Order: sequence, then C-alpha cells, then structure tokens
Amino acid sequence: MALEISGTVQWQAWQDRVLPPVERVREGLWSIPVPIPDNPLRYVLVYALEAAGGVVLVDAGWDAEVSWQALNDGLAEMGTAVENVKAVLVTHSHPDHLGLAGRVREASGAYVALHALDATLLGADAETRDKWHSSLLRYLTVHGVPGAEAAATVDGLNSDLVFRAARPDVLLQDGERIELPGLDLRVVWTPGHSPGHSCFYEPERRLLFSGDHVLPRITPAVGVYAQTPGDPLADFLLSLERLERFDVEEVLPAHEYRFRRLDARLVQMARHHTERLAETLAAVRAASGATAWELAARLKWSRPWTAFGVQQRRFALGETLAHLKLLAARGEVAEVSEAAEAGSGPARWYPTR
Repeated sequence: MALEISGTVQWQAWQDRVLPPVERVREGLWSIPVPIPDNPLRYVLVYALEAAGGVVLVDAGWDAEVSWQALNDGLAEMGTAVENVKAVLVTHSHPDHLGLAGRVREASGAYVALHALDATLLGADAETRDKWHSSLLRYLTVHGVPGAEAAATVDGLNSDLVFRAARPDVLLQDGERIELPGLDLRVVWTPGHSPGHSCFYEPERRLLFSGDHVLPRITPAVGVYAQTPGDPLADFLLSLERLERFDVEEVLPAHEYRFRRLDARLVQMARHHTERLAETLAAVRAASGATAWELAARLKWSRPWTAFGVQQRRFALGETLAHLKLLAARGEVAEVSEAAEAGSGPARWYPTR
C-alpha cells in the first residue's frame, strides 16, 4: 500500500531542490510556495481560496522579506492582492505557519484564526519572556544536557519568533465550521506536533488541508519541550486514527507536495512510531539509568548525532522524551530524578520489565 503523488510538479521541484511554481489546484483554490530562509524544509505551501468576495489563506508563511514578497507575488498571479485577504486560517502556531499572519492582517484587515490551545503558547510580555528562557534552561538541565550546551541552546534561540507572533482574533475549536460565504471548511483538531494543531477539511471536494500533521515524505516532529502539556505522542497517534473516518480524495500538506491515499500514509506514519518506540525501549534496556539526552545520542537519526547543531539536538531530545513519556504511560519505563525533591535532576530512565 503506497500513497499516490498528485502534486507532480511540486514533487519534481522538490527533487530538483528549487521552489515549485504557484499552482491553480482546483477552481478557486491556489497553492503558493512561500520560502523559509535557511531551513531544510525550504518552503511552506500557503493555500489561497477564493471566497467571500476575497481570499482566505490557510497558513501564512515565515516572517521574512523574501517570504512576504513570494506571498504577494503568488496572490498577484491569482489576479488578486494581499489587501483582499479576508481571513488567515492557521494550522498551528509555529513561525513558518503563523509568522506572516500579523502582516497580512495589517495590510488587509483580515482576521487571524488559530486553535485555542496553540494561542496559549504565545508569549505576552517581557516577564513572560524571562520565564520562558528560565524554563527552557531548567528543562534542558533536568534532562541531562551538559551545562555549556544548555546555555548555548538557550542563547541561540530567537525568542522574537515566539513573542512577536500575531495573536489570533478568532479561537478555533474542533468540529467548528468556518462561516464565510462560498466557503465550507471544517476544523479537525489533530494535536501532537503542537497542542492545538488543526487540519481543515472541505467535504464537497474531499480535500484535507493537513498542515504539518500529515506530510508525504517525513513525519512531523512530535516532542516534549519546556512548555509541552500532556502526552503529545499519544495525542498524535490518536489524531492519525481520527483522520481515518474522513473521506479524503486529496491531501494538501504545508510542505513538500500534494498526494492521494491518505489511508496508506496514516499506516506508514503509525508504523514509524511503533518502530521508534521499540528502538527507544531497547536503548533504555541497554543503558539503564541514562538521561534522555544520553538516550537521544544512542538512537538512529537521519544524520549522525555529532553532525547535529545545538537546536537540532534540542528537537531530537524533545522527540526522544515524547517516546519515553508514552513508554512510561504504558508501564515499560520509569523516570527517576536524582534530586526529585529539589527538582533539579538530572532525570534518569530505567526499564520496568
């Protein structure tokens, strides 16, 4: 069982490592690639729907001049302009999706919509920013990151991406219908990659705007970070199951290229995490008492651990913790802090069976 690539021009552009063209996907529906500077994902696919006497965007793109220009050029190719945007429906709060939403709103008066759970992740003031940095440093230290690398990780983060992000005007909820003339979209809450990640489903044309939740080639990062609530990997796997009930003819993801056979891709993604859970459990059994940082270094990644930069290692740590947390919920591993009463860690992981 394999997915079917429908965005063949996008796929070829991905192979050639170039930006794909602006495409008219369906009547009144366009795909606009918006670059992400210096990022291996290369671009976000912003979808523009003609509705309500104007345009509705699904996601907005990274907040950079080259990205803003690409978005404007794409709208011009449609025969419209940013001033005609009525709404920006954001799949989740990450800066490559939410980043330009505020600038679009300033130019057009459009409203920005985001799931309520992701809206709570956005910082509010300088005090919150200080707490955010302190919380991140404590998280890294507790999970075994050496002091110098923990400090370098915090210092290397651009917190402006979080704290200057646009606050939404509308808070979305699961199952909600987007009420704009000429538009019929349903909000499908799919937490995991972020707490409030949402897809948008168009039942008449059986289209799923999948954001980062379902991508054709890679699985999205599902991690436990300093501000992560709950059990994100458990949420993510349940979200994959939820999508099985939707009749989807074509998936329109936020990265890479369009595809068909959502059912096949859901099976592939669930299998990946099943295998990763088994690998993580084997690592705990082989290195009982290791920190999450030490376990992350033992796992197989797309490139050697030593080739990762500090921020890539932070994401790898978060993904490792997500798998450890689900294993702990299943009773297969346990987390024990060396200084639990002080809350300073480091936390170590042990097999329970």
